[in-house]
Amino acid sequence: MTLRYGGPVIDPHHHLWDLSLNRHPWLEKARGEGTEMVFGSLAPILRDYGIEDYLADAANQNIVATVHVEAGWSDDHPLEETRWLNGLDRISGVARRYIARVPLDSPDALRLLEAEAANPDVVGIRDIVSWHPEPAKSFAPRAHRMADPVWRASLAHLSRLGFVFDLMLYPWQMEEALHLMRSFPDTLFVLNHGGSPADRSAEGMALWRKGLRALGGEPNARLKISDLVAYDNDWTPESLGAVIDHCLDCFGPSRSMFASDFPVAGLHATFDEVYGVFRNAAASLSLDEQRALFFTTANETYRLGMGEHHV
Repeated sequence: MTLRYGGPVIDPHHHLWDLSLNRHPWLEKARGEGTEMVFGSLAPILRDYGIEDYLADAANQNIVATVHVEAGWSDDHPLEETRWLNGLDRISGVARRYIARVPLDSPDALRLLEAEAANPDVVGIRDIVSWHPEPAKSFAPRAHRMADPVWRASLAHLSRLGFVFDLMLYPWQMEEALHLMRSFPDTLFVLNHGGSPADRSAEGMALWRKGLRALGGEPNARLKISDLVAYDNDWTPESLGAVIDHCLDCFGPSRSMFASDFPVAGLHATFDEVYGVFRNAAASLSLDEQRALFFTTANETYRLGMGEHHV
């Protein structure tokens, strides 16, 4: 049995926010109405979450760099989130690179993509397509965005600009995503949150397993194994381990990466619990495979530029 990984870690998915800026409508709504989403009540994270808060949560995990993923900043204030991030003290390596938000079906999408491309720290774009017929579980404004010609034209442009695309969806959208990946073979898609196995029924998990298997066969797909506790609130190491095993069986360590999704994952687990599950689940792999999951895949996918001295 191989030892558990103890080297440097890149966290390729987390969020930061300052609620005094009034720029996060989903958090502001939850604060005012006590709204619950697919992962339950948001009350514990309705507070500012800055770099120092992240560093406190992650203190025991040897994090050397992170990727900040857009945190639902208001569409009424485009480009502001990356400018806000630029103004933070990032000497610790937190938010070394950004995944920015651009609504790809916006009439202004091409201009916004060009503007984000001018920032060397922006390496990708996320425009969530996760749609659910129950509004509290839906992250996207409408269904079938991936089939929209305007949305797809913007996707083609972000690919020409050299961005990766972070893809957040539900398992019942995976067949549509498969067609999308095949239509854009030069685009690198990074599937978020292990493909979001939200429906824990036997049928729901079977659909997730089948869809993830299909997406894992596409060479332009990568997988972030992140915030699995959002969809398994009564999790155990065994229940999460079974999901991680299927993720790795479909994508392999060289195309997968572990990520925290903090502070959102903090609704159901501590940072140390999340990474403890990751380390245990990967312990039977070779050290090179573990290094890929914790460091190398993220470093290469998001162009973090972390050298060999970090490994």
